Amino acid sequence: MGSRFDITISAKDSLSAEKYIDECIAEVSRIENLLSDWKSDTQVSEVNRNAGIKPVKVDKEVFELTKRALNFSKITDGAFDISFAAAEKIWKFDGSMTKLPSAEAVKESVKKIGYQNIILDEQHSTIFLKLPGMKIGFGALGEGYAADRCKELMMAKGVPAGIVNGSGDMNTWGTQPDGTPWTIGITNPLNKNKVFAVMPLRDNAVTTSGSYEKFAMIDGKRYAHIINPKTGYPATGLSSVTVFGPSAEMANGFSTSLMVMGKEAGLFLINQFHDLKCVMVTDTGEVFGSDNVELIPNKK
Repeated sequence: MGSRFDITISAKDSLSAEKYIDECIAEVSRIENLLSDWKSDTQVSEVNRNAGIKPVKVDKEVFELTKRALNFSKITDGAFDISFAAAEKIWKFDGSMTKLPSAEAVKESVKKIGYQNIILDEQHSTIFLKLPGMKIGFGALGEGYAADRCKELMMAKGVPAGIVNGSGDMNTWGTQPDGTPWTIGITNPLNKNKVFAVMPLRDNAVTTSGSYEKFAMIDGKRYAHIINPKTGYPATGLSSVTVFGPSAEMANGFSTSLMVMGKEAGLFLINQFHDLKCVMVTDTGEVFGSDNVELIPNKK
């Protein structure tokens, strides 16, 4: 998936653990071969190739994930949108970008973004992108979904405990061998070498979206890789958002959305979901949390 996966398994011996880890890797590869939008032979690439032309039949798994992605778009009023992939061509976060794209190019890219133009046909299990040039991508949900699937697979096989971490999209189950909970350290986005909070994980998932790992520096200003689907420009105001929830897919959908929505709107939304918690850090270093998070340093 173009991302690093770290898999920790609690097992009776190292051979068993390696076998289970290999099964997780196979599952991640299987999902990548369904969802990747840069591999030409995947179902998602087929959907993108037929934008504005015809509906494409996909596996139920791809259909259901797309359906859940559209639900994120609805509850976040478009702050989350898998059709943002159309804007990827004009923004590069691999170090090669030295100047901003023209306002005209950004405006043009936004014309192809719009979850309302993703048409799902449940009866025939098809996805149709109404506009030529539209594109969907699962960069914001794929790793989390894969982490969730690996957890389900391992639990079904009786593995007592573990962590699957897909480049920051993490799901856990069970406890450490000594019976204590797994713990997560939240990175200080203003100093990546420091952790400003440590929180226990009890059979739940956590995802952090941030502007401090993948960005472009242009004329001394940082432009993060999380694009606001409505404007076509990188989101600003927050340096990182960490969301705790029942699944890594859900946590990622919310953490990405909150980065785009900003502090006020983001906290208002997350506080309506009692099985979710969040910690957010602003560009100026202030720390805020949802109503159900306690003992957050510097909470204001």
